[in-house]
Amino acid sequence: MPQREMPLPTVLDPRGRTFGREEREAVLRVLDSGVLCGAFGQETRSLETEMAALYGRAEAVSCSSGTAALHLAVAATGAGPGDEVVTTPISDFGTVAPVLAQGARVVFADVRADDGNLDPDAVEAAVTPRTKAVIAVHLFGGAADTVRLREICDRHGLTLIEDCAQAWFGEDPAGRLLGTLGDIACFSLQQYKHITAGDGGLTLTDDPELARRMRLFMDKGWDRTEGRIHRTMGLNYRMTELVAAVARAQLTRLPGVVARRRATAGQLAEALTGIDGVRLAAREPLTGHAWWVVPLLVDDNVRWAKGLEALGVPALPGYLERPLYANPALSGYAPGLCPRAERLIDRTLLVLPWNEGYSEGDVDRVARALGKVATA
Repeated sequence: MPQREMPLPTVLDPRGRTFGREEREAVLRVLDSGVLCGAFGQETRSLETEMAALYGRAEAVSCSSGTAALHLAVAATGAGPGDEVVTTPISDFGTVAPVLAQGARVVFADVRADDGNLDPDAVEAAVTPRTKAVIAVHLFGGAADTVRLREICDRHGLTLIEDCAQAWFGEDPAGRLLGTLGDIACFSLQQYKHITAGDGGLTLTDDPELARRMRLFMDKGWDRTEGRIHRTMGLNYRMTELVAAVARAQLTRLPGVVARRRATAGQLAEALTGIDGVRLAAREPLTGHAWWVVPLLVDDNVRWAKGLEALGVPALPGYLERPLYANPALSGYAPGLCPRAERLIDRTLLVLPWNEGYSEGDVDRVARALGKVATA
């Protein structure tokens, strides 16, 4: 009887994560200090300093989640009722929830068919006198066209927010770190991201006024250097010291995590050249891709997903069940609004989970499975 293969590593088991001695020591360091609240400790401020230095930006602001980071960013733009924010229909709901929370309207622009990232032409066509900002999601770890989006935002006087939750340490075609071209960049430390502290978020900016607004919004509008005065509306989005301490350890692992993902994704990319009917949903150069997952383009994503699952290889057809605008939480958006996004979700996009725990043997196994489904 053939031996059953072990499941592939996932980010929900230790094989797919990079926790070690440093994270354990970080937790104990905080517990021994007796201070777990980020408002009074040193870990959150140290994490902000280290994050800003890693990305070469002036300021970082920590918060409780990636969604909170985006809320800080949207609030800092001043977006509110009557304003509009342009973004993609293919992303986590956390990309649009902050816009809705501020009373602004989400305007969805269609995506590029080859990688699912925002189409700059569609973004420009969506801009109106009410537009306040553009949120560019670097989908799956591949770069959105931040150069053109930057030009569009500058021409129309808009704030460019980069959603880098899936693109830690990713690069654009010129080799610049994703998160360095937007007015604000947002990152997530949720369980499924490249590095994790369970949850947590970070924003980056070079604008001291935007940083001030975000820091106030993160802590109930309270500038703690001047006493208990609430200067603006704000929420409690503070990061805890435990989260920050673990995140600091994880941050040191980030280059290695992304390097390992790139190496195994490159191995799979080579294997795909010999398999008919499937190709990467990613633009050249692949060297800058962060590979949060491996996105593929196929003819029938449901058929491919079922075939791979039967062979023990997890696969997600479409990434989402529907475009963001088709969710019950939003209304007033008609089907067919973004046809390229809808086709990707309904027919052609297939997502393979990926993490730094994949070995060369694991990649060979995925490639063999893809080959079998291709000829089935």
